[in-house]
Amino acid sequence: MRKDYHTIQGYGESEIIIQKSRFLTYVSRAETEQQAQYFINNIKEKHKSANHNCSAYIIGEHDNIQKANDDGEPSGTAGVPMLEVLKKQGLQDTVVVVTRYFGGIKLGGGGLIRAYGKATTEGIDAAKVVERKLHHLMKISIDYTWLGKVENEVRNSDYPLKEINYAELVEVMVFTKADEEETFINWMAEMTNGQAKVELVEKEFLEFVMN
Repeated sequence: MRKDYHTIQGYGESEIIIQKSRFLTYVSRAETEQQAQYFINNIKEKHKSANHNCSAYIIGEHDNIQKANDDGEPSGTAGVPMLEVLKKQGLQDTVVVVTRYFGGIKLGGGGLIRAYGKATTEGIDAAKVVERKLHHLMKISIDYTWLGKVENEVRNSDYPLKEINYAELVEVMVFTKADEEETFINWMAEMTNGQAKVELVEKEFLEFVMN
């Protein structure tokens, strides 16, 4: 299971005009090839009258699914440069469609490559890139007498606090990075003189927006 990777926060779209041609970009997260194809087909349906609906996507932990489609543009001038932008930015589980409405001025091969690359970059910026980091959700079970100290220490640490559940014992739910469980458990033991019971609940990805 992968620990950290970059992808799209959600849906994004943008528009640029180059030599009177309109380039509309649509970007989304897609965790399966079926999701990517569904997204592409929806955009094609939305822009039936467009000259081209070019697409590219990268899917899988090891980027094992990579596809690019020029949709009628000269071979290698649309889908491939779009895919290269995704690869250059290190994105995974991401699909992009660039719709072109021809403005009457031919751009040439180099011009098309630059245009589709720029359109893809603009769309990614609109969608926002996030880093997904694998964390472990830890449950700290403590007596109420320890709550004030534990909560204060956690809130002033780098460990994200998810929630606090008030039951017979207080349950403090905290995220740790995937390789920091032992350090966290030892920290809790030292803080509470060994009175805290710490359990791993589940693995979960947290998302952090990249600047």
